[in-house]
Amino acid sequence: MILDWNEIDTVLLDMDGTLLDRHFDDHFWLEHVPKTFAKKHAITIAEAKERLYRLFRSQENTLNWTDLDYWSSRLDLDIPLLKREVDHLIAVHPFVVEFLCFLQHHDKAVHLVTNAHGKTLNLKLRTTRLGPYFDGIVSAHDLGLPKEDPAFWGQLQKKIPFTPQRTLLGEDSETNLATAALFGIRYLIYVGRSSSKEPAHKSRRFHSIDFFSRLIPHAGTPTIEIPPMKTLHDPLQDKRS
Repeated sequence: MILDWNEIDTVLLDMDGTLLDRHFDDHFWLEHVPKTFAKKHAITIAEAKERLYRLFRSQENTLNWTDLDYWSSRLDLDIPLLKREVDHLIAVHPFVVEFLCFLQHHDKAVHLVTNAHGKTLNLKLRTTRLGPYFDGIVSAHDLGLPKEDPAFWGQLQKKIPFTPQRTLLGEDSETNLATAALFGIRYLIYVGRSSSKEPAHKSRRFHSIDFFSRLIPHAGTPTIEIPPMKTLHDPLQDKRS
């Protein structure tokens, strides 16, 4: 795929797993919450995980999935407080800041578009200090629809004017990219390295990258080729060398 930045006016970016390392979220929901739940109810961690994972799956692809107030009530736990206990794990993926600086330098309209609950959003923006890089920040909770719902993108367009044919979306969710495709968003980029603790993987349907450095052209040219992920070398290795 040849990406020509002259043909792109707006960039929409997901947060968790896309700009930020999903390891924080995985550890929080899959380890920290079950451990706390087990202690509260005097059950084993294995029993807590079995019970909680079933509950989590029941709310997948809904706003409840990321609603901290919902889970605080449902589990009788202070979920925002528990998040702060492990907020040292919140981390920005490599090359994200460089990519955001590139977008600013080239006057692109950049919006953070996330399913994250407002309390999560505030915690992560305060920790990472990424907020000033965006022209706008939209939570799906503000629109009343998750990105998994095809109607989400039309509602987003009412809040953020954008031309789908001149818009790029970066996501670590193939489901969200698919609903965006239905709306007509032209440039769809799958971020295959969502967690630093897992290997990168590519999408069979969408153009895939491991790092956002793959989208930054060499100085003086507006175009860049996105090679198949299987041919990519690890740029972090260059930094370590």
